Amino acid sequence: MADDFEFSDQSPPSFQNMGNVIKDAEPKGLNPGLIVLLVIGGLLLSFLVGNFVLYTYAQKTLPPRKKKPVSKKKMKRERLKQGVSAPGE
Repeated sequence: MADDFEFSDQSPPSFQNMGNVIKDAEPKGLNPGLIVLLVIGGLLLSFLVGNFVLYTYAQKTLPPRKKKPVSKKKMKRERLKQGVSAPGE
């Protein structure tokens, strides 16, 4: 009795107009998520490559950084450590 359905050989009315949509489904173009991923990945890659190029260019062209001047107090301390007396003492 439970197996005797009135519409067992027919599909519901909402699906009758669909036809062969699933059978004819083919990929049409690229997935939008893939496009976004490629754009963001390309921008990130170009940013990193650009930074590397600028860094190597700066290393070749810029002069070396000047060291901070050593204070007189530190110089005096260093000379005393080495055993050389500071001038004027």
